[in-house]
Amino acid sequence: MNSRGGSALPSSVFEERLARVQQAMAARDVDVVMLSVGHDLPYLTGYHAMPLERLTMLVVPREGIATLVIPRLEEPRVAPHPTVFATAPWNETDDPIALTASLAKGARRVAIGDQLWARFLVELLPHMPNVDWIRAVDVVGPLRRVKKAAEIAALQRAGAAADRVASQLHAGDIPLIGRTEAQVSADISQRLLDEGHDVVNFAIVAAGDNAASPHHHPGSRVIRAGEIVLCDFGGTMADYCSDITRCVFLGEPPADVRDAYAVLKEAQAASVASAVVGATCESVDAAARDIIAAAGYGEYFVHRTGHGIGMEAHEDPYIVSGNTEPLEAGHAFSIEPGIYIPGRFGMRLEDIVVATADGPLPMNAVSHDLVVLA
Repeated sequence: MNSRGGSALPSSVFEERLARVQQAMAARDVDVVMLSVGHDLPYLTGYHAMPLERLTMLVVPREGIATLVIPRLEEPRVAPHPTVFATAPWNETDDPIALTASLAKGARRVAIGDQLWARFLVELLPHMPNVDWIRAVDVVGPLRRVKKAAEIAALQRAGAAADRVASQLHAGDIPLIGRTEAQVSADISQRLLDEGHDVVNFAIVAAGDNAASPHHHPGSRVIRAGEIVLCDFGGTMADYCSDITRCVFLGEPPADVRDAYAVLKEAQAASVASAVVGATCESVDAAARDIIAAAGYGEYFVHRTGHGIGMEAHEDPYIVSGNTEPLEAGHAFSIEPGIYIPGRFGMRLEDIVVATADGPLPMNAVSHDLVVLA
């Protein structure tokens, strides 16, 4: 497949997805779903739209095939699935807003994609008065959230590829001391591509006290002996994402680092074990957070325990306090507690996990230990 264009999936996959979306539309009394850039579009069509000033919009009626409104110059990138959608290419002098509105003529209730640029929605509103607008995530989101067997297999392949890079980190095959964080980040990124990823989504490398910033941007800081190095990286492989975090220590870790990491490892394992079908998202968060708090590090765990993952690196369900949604078989998410002590060090341990009827299924198997590199 081409992650920037069309998918190699057969039409039958998209036919089944369209049918389920239309069933959800009927259940929510939605007449039309409109999807622009974002991952709902490739989920239903296999096509990844570029975020252009030119409008791309999939118009999904409650019955029948959808219509993809697309700039004519982009149409060659679309793999045809005529049993799922027709294309309506528009020329540079055409009005794609009017075309889109005409395809939804008579609709009373329209679900609009979250990633649609505001300018396009503002331009649509005068063409579609008296419409009740809702978010398309309320229609498509619950369907995308539950991964089918083929999607779980894709997550496993992406996770295994990320594991291979993490194993190279643990083996000392990725030089660290004397290199900048940015250099190591670029090295990890290339290794993800070499292992089969189509796109690198991020490669955080944070050394020493920089690791206390959970989303640190790797820069010119030179990595030295005697410090922790946190590496959080992932990408997209055949439309599905990987995401993993592992830490190494360059030399003999001091007692405070070893003690904190032992707590982190226990908390992460407990959270993974708790991620059974029926458990609430907030209970999975609490399984990690309670252990970290009991050990005296509660104030240093500053983010949620996890996020959903699939075609997007971050999507529903979110593993966070206040989210009472129960896990369903097929939910995929990260488990990534962290401990961040400003001015001293930071650490995070992350796996992707899928809830199944047989229990939590991790997508990552590489060692969870704080590996020591000389």
